[in-house]
Amino acid sequence: MSVSFLSAYLTCCVFAFGACIGSFLNVCIWRLPREESVITPGSHCPHCNRPIAWFDNIPLVSFLVLQARCRHCGGKIAPRYILVELLTAVLFTLVWLRYGPDALTPVYWLMVAGLVLGTFVDFDHMIIPDRVTLGGCVAGLVLSPFLPQLHAQATMWGGAREAVIGLAVGAGLLWLVSLVGRLIFRKDAMGMGDVKLLGGLGALLGWKAVLFIIFVSSFIGSFVGIYLILRRGRQWQSRIPYGPYLALAAVLWILGGSRLWNAYLLLLPGGHL
Repeated sequence: MSVSFLSAYLTCCVFAFGACIGSFLNVCIWRLPREESVITPGSHCPHCNRPIAWFDNIPLVSFLVLQARCRHCGGKIAPRYILVELLTAVLFTLVWLRYGPDALTPVYWLMVAGLVLGTFVDFDHMIIPDRVTLGGCVAGLVLSPFLPQLHAQATMWGGAREAVIGLAVGAGLLWLVSLVGRLIFRKDAMGMGDVKLLGGLGALLGWKAVLFIIFVSSFIGSFVGIYLILRRGRQWQSRIPYGPYLALAAVLWILGGSRLWNAYLLLLPGGHL
C-alpha cells in the first residue's frame, strides 16, 4: 500500500467520521435547548414521529437519496441537517490535514464539534449551552497540564499556567465589555454565554488566541452588521448572536491563524507579544 493511497484513505475515513459526528450534533442542536435527552428516544421524523431506520440515517447520503424528505410522510427535511454534517466533516478533515496523527488532533476535533453545536444553538435561541462553554473551561484546565503543547509549552506547569491565564483573560475581557456596555447603553451588550465561551477558548488555546479571536470576531461581526443595516435599512434592530463569530475566529486560529497573527505582530513596533 503506497503512502499516498494510505493518506487518501485515512482522510476519507476522517471525513466520514466527521459527518457522523455532525449527525449527532444535529440531535444535540435540536434537543439540548429543549432539555431533552440526546440518547433516547432514537432519531425520528419531526413531522410524523416515525422512527428513522438506520439506512435512512446515513450522514450526507440519506439526505440526498431521500431528496430531503421523510420516507414515510414526505415531510421536508431542513437543509440545516446536511449543512451541519458537511460542515463538521470538512472541519474535521481540515484539522486532520493540518495536524495529522497528533495528540492535539482529537482535542481540536472536540473543540470544533463544540463550536459547531454552540453556533447553531446560538443562531436559533440566542444562547450557548453550558455544556459547550463551561465544558470548554473544564476541558482546558484538565487537558492543558497533560498536553502543554496546546499552549506551546514543554512542561505540565507551563500548560496549567497558560490555561488559567487564558481562561482569566478570555472571560475577563468580555465580562469587562459586558459591564461597560451595560453602564453605557443601560442594557446587556454581551451575553454571559459569550463570556464563558471565550473563557473556555482561552483555557484551551491560550491568551494570545484570545486576542486573535476578539480581533477577528469583532471585525467579521462588524462587517456582517454593516451589511445587514445596508440591506435592510436603519430600522433593522434585530440582535445578532456573537457566539458564531467567536467560533469562526477560534477555528481560524486552530487551522493556522496563530501563524498569521505572529506575522502581523512582527509588523508592529516592538516586534511581538
